Amino acid sequence: MESLRDQVVVVTGAAKRIGRSVALELARHGAQVAVHYRSSATEAESTAQQCGGRLFRADLADVCQIRRLFDEIRESYGRLDGLVNNAAVFRAADPLEATECDWDATHEVNLKGTFFCCQSAARLMLRSGGGRIINISSLGGLRPWSRHVPYCVSKAGVLMLTQALAKALAPDISVNAVAPGVIHFGDDMPDEIAHLVRITPMRRHGTGADVAATVRMLLEGPSFVTGQILAIDGGLGLK
Repeated sequence: MESLRDQVVVVTGAAKRIGRSVALELARHGAQVAVHYRSSATEAESTAQQCGGRLFRADLADVCQIRRLFDEIRESYGRLDGLVNNAAVFRAADPLEATECDWDATHEVNLKGTFFCCQSAARLMLRSGGGRIINISSLGGLRPWSRHVPYCVSKAGVLMLTQALAKALAPDISVNAVAPGVIHFGDDMPDEIAHLVRITPMRRHGTGADVAATVRMLLEGPSFVTGQILAIDGGLGLK
């Protein structure tokens, strides 16, 4: 897409934080944004109202609901040009205490949900000639975090999924990923996160706007870029 004007883009988990920032940024540049949420209805309604988008609810741990979600998007818009897979579960878990529930709850959304969203979106994109997929991973998919083992594994899976799908869906659909580092929204910052900010070479935390601008760049830039992983971390991954 050389321009987002009138392009239909789905943003999953768009009610709050990074997803909200992405949805508003894309809408500011002319995209028709399909705002997905699971449980944060009030926040999702606010996002949809501000970006002039339509609202869609689905639990991305349930493949049947994912398929229904994209059927509804097809019925509403008639086509799909872009997908931003942002919805995710983030929870700390001591590796010696983590339960099967911890593992499944994380992977069902972060990895399984991402794959089946990609699958449904790709089928819809191919009806109108192709499109672009951006997967939101994490610096935790590139670097091990001892208190977030299931999360790190799920986000590492998203990176390999991105690269595998980039080969599988070419040349009609490009697939790229961004891996945010410390992205802060003004809430309380735990000491361990504050430490990461202090050792970040750019000497600050990232913002939703940093991630949103990067997503927009990948959606609007050359389609020749595919299978790439772009860390949005202020250089933290270099430490």
